[in-house]
Amino acid sequence: MSLYIGIDSGTQSTKAVVLDLEQKKVIAEARAPHQLIGGLPVGHMEQHPQDWTDAMDTVIQKVVALVDASRIRGIGVSGQQHGFVPLDEKGLVIRPAKLWCDTSTVKECELLTKKFGGDKNVIKKAGLKFLPGFTAPKILWMKRNEPANFKRLRHVLLPHDYLNFHLTGNYFMEYGDASGTALLDVRKRTWSKEAVTAIDKNLGDWLPKLSSSDSIVGTLRPELAQKYGLSADVIVSAGGGDNMMGAIGTGNVAPGVVTASFGTSGTIYAYAKSPVVDPQGEIAAFCSSTDGWMPLLCTMNVTTVTEHFRRMFNLEPRAFDELAATAPAGAGGLVLLPYLEGERTPNVPLGSGAFLGLNGKNIQPAYLARAAMEGVTMGMNYGLRRLADLGVKAKEIRVTGGGAKSPVWRQLMADVFGTPVVGMVEDEGAALGGALQAAWALARRDNRKAKITDFTTGIVALNESTRCLPQKANVARYRELQALQDKLSTTLREVFPQQRKLANA
Repeated sequence: MSLYIGIDSGTQSTKAVVLDLEQKKVIAEARAPHQLIGGLPVGHMEQHPQDWTDAMDTVIQKVVALVDASRIRGIGVSGQQHGFVPLDEKGLVIRPAKLWCDTSTVKECELLTKKFGGDKNVIKKAGLKFLPGFTAPKILWMKRNEPANFKRLRHVLLPHDYLNFHLTGNYFMEYGDASGTALLDVRKRTWSKEAVTAIDKNLGDWLPKLSSSDSIVGTLRPELAQKYGLSADVIVSAGGGDNMMGAIGTGNVAPGVVTASFGTSGTIYAYAKSPVVDPQGEIAAFCSSTDGWMPLLCTMNVTTVTEHFRRMFNLEPRAFDELAATAPAGAGGLVLLPYLEGERTPNVPLGSGAFLGLNGKNIQPAYLARAAMEGVTMGMNYGLRRLADLGVKAKEIRVTGGGAKSPVWRQLMADVFGTPVVGMVEDEGAALGGALQAAWALARRDNRKAKITDFTTGIVALNESTRCLPQKANVARYRELQALQDKLSTTLREVFPQQRKLANA
């Protein structure tokens, strides 16, 4: 008769679900919004961590009010990856968190890479490149640009770790989310001494102890338990990054499953029993939050791009989908390079958006809407092809996130990927993953043989009514357009820095 709360704290909002383990379904949900800090220079993306804790407090109280609170046994937290939450010796936030989508740290990546002797040496020693999205260059950015703040630094946490800290008062980091810091040797699952000392000789003292992903962080602080109306014995599991928790919530916990998340950012990932290290560094060699590994590609521009166009045309989401559906596959030869906030895969942090192929026929809302959907999907397909090169090939892709709710977009995904796609019964995959991990962690406390698949099987379910099969003619069309987008991206990379300079003038 146990219930578990799953939390997903993203860039735009925090969601909560309550999983009934006996009924094997979600029985309550809630959501609370939060926003980016406005008025920052191009490339700077920040949020106040208190906005996350306020939103989490709100959604937990909302879902607790909808169920029998006495049955709740655990909480699992998913959070946006890579964000840098700097705390002082008292655990107080020093400055707003720099987020995964912050690309202001290009110089710091160059400096760190130079200390290692180039990208190949970084990958050899740590398993992945220093990229602007990762946490490591954000820490060095604060040291170089805000020395007074850096002098106060005593604890480094990621967003989901900070939420765990809020819930329990404990400093903690598990392997999955830690692998997205670029401070972890992903092969050995230990902090990389070279990466840590390249930033500061004292940084190692400010990082939390690493723990297995099936660990329990602690129990609720008594004052929070009272506030929520829960028992102080409610456990908080290790949690993880949103992609790691999304993997659990889509049943991507054994080899053979590929998940694609179409949210603010776009990710495609799979489960692996051993590290999958990309010698080119385009696929992140992450650890999973189930103590395996999770090769992952990430693009920074997905629903952020389509939302810009939807708002520009002043349309509701369904109307925007219907508009895009009236344009033919390929949008009349119109190709969008969707790097509105720079890009991570391919690594063009100073990139910007560009249209190729505008003409008198396709310069109209339907074609532009279609090209926006196609552009971000082909951006993700760039990474899917790279995964295939590394031996991770998809026979079926489980799709989640806001974009996956659109029938038009799902069919477009199948055509661009050339692979069947299917949605999930419970679309809040990261929040569901948090609840499932909490149940697993509590079971592991009493029975070390308990497996995560004991909890995903029978609870994680495909929504077969959403399945889309690739259409042969469209697959061929998108291959041509993909080649054009790839060429456009390569050709414009020398132009991007100049354009970014003009944007900030």
